[in-house]
Amino acid sequence: MSKVDVLLGLQWGDEGKGKIVDVLTPDYDVVARFQGGPNAGHTLEFNGIKHVLHIIPSGIFHAEKINVIGNGVLIEPCIFKKEISDLAEKGVDATKNLYISKKAHLILPSHRMLDAANEQAKGNAKIGSTLKGIGPAYTDKIARTGLRVGDIMEFDFREKYEMLKCQHLRLAHTLNFDIADFRIDGHAIDEYERMWLASLETLKQFNLINSEYFINRCLDEGKRVLAEGAQGSMLDIDFGSYPFVTSSSTITAGVCSGLGVAPSRIGRVMGISKAYCTRVGAGPFPTELFDDTGTRLCDLGHEYGATTGRPRRCGWIDIPALRYACMLNGVTDLFVTKPDVMNDFDEVKMCVNYDINGTLTDQIPFEFNEVEIKPQLVTHKGWKQSLQGIGSYSRLPQPLLDYLGEIERLTGIPIKAVSISPDRKDVLFK
Repeated sequence: MSKVDVLLGLQWGDEGKGKIVDVLTPDYDVVARFQGGPNAGHTLEFNGIKHVLHIIPSGIFHAEKINVIGNGVLIEPCIFKKEISDLAEKGVDATKNLYISKKAHLILPSHRMLDAANEQAKGNAKIGSTLKGIGPAYTDKIARTGLRVGDIMEFDFREKYEMLKCQHLRLAHTLNFDIADFRIDGHAIDEYERMWLASLETLKQFNLINSEYFINRCLDEGKRVLAEGAQGSMLDIDFGSYPFVTSSSTITAGVCSGLGVAPSRIGRVMGISKAYCTRVGAGPFPTELFDDTGTRLCDLGHEYGATTGRPRRCGWIDIPALRYACMLNGVTDLFVTKPDVMNDFDEVKMCVNYDINGTLTDQIPFEFNEVEIKPQLVTHKGWKQSLQGIGSYSRLPQPLLDYLGEIERLTGIPIKAVSISPDRKDVLFK
């Protein structure tokens, strides 16, 4: 009996998951997204061209593979339509190999309005939302008032839509939000609503399925399934740096609820970590660098959000947080990305413990957001050379091998591969 292998991020997102999924897809029959929505930005680069996906699984460039948007994912139809159009311009006809769960929830234009209203109401306590409507849409899902993809085929869909929109408008008024001046991607909300409703026709062109049955049938038939996560483990709604988190379960447990598979059907869990750390938006970040080194990491790593365009906060790798994420996910294999960003550094550092009020700990405290955390850093020698053209893991410079070996030792998880450039061809398997 086949099992679902899982690939997810172990930090605060942006670890390079899309690229690794693309590299691994030839080994699988099905690639399935299990949570998140257009707040994700999975960047793939090959043949000198950069591709950014937000909702569609990263296996879509392999025409012979089935890609599934699972029930745990949120779909914003206008963004989805643009993503499909962008793929078509690159010669990819996603209608052939993309299946969509009928149980996936829809993000309405008024969800995006509410997102902005809620963020405005928080004032200085903003969480750094991407303003894609994620939080309000998941709120409606939990409140049992949301609309799902399958609803667009029902005769009373428009009636349900109008009821939910009116509810959102009332909420926005209570927050003293100026709806008249609100814009979605440059459009007035009424204009955007017309575009949104028209874009539902694009959704209807796809295979709308009961994905839980589909995935389990694939496993019963011996097909290999890869579950693709979005965001990162430290943004998990339960175990991340709450409230500075996303609104879904970004860890392995989310695969079961986001695709409809039993825990016993989970196989290998592949976790992705950068060789350093980044974070977009507000929230704790113990190893953040506010000096020239942090600026160099941002510039050399092109650390700007694929979804928001915002510069990412940068810092050294955080081993306590990484070990925590490995524990939560049951990680069996580590992938490390972007050590090439630090090629010219004389030394690189890693945080091995936290100093909280004079007490050393390797655990994430409940008061993660409130307490002052001093990272206890260990310095490693830099490798001081380009990694371009290195064709195998064993040929990496010894200081980098030592650095990677220390990550293995401290996490207790073997490294499966390291990515040394944005291109899919530069993933070196150990």
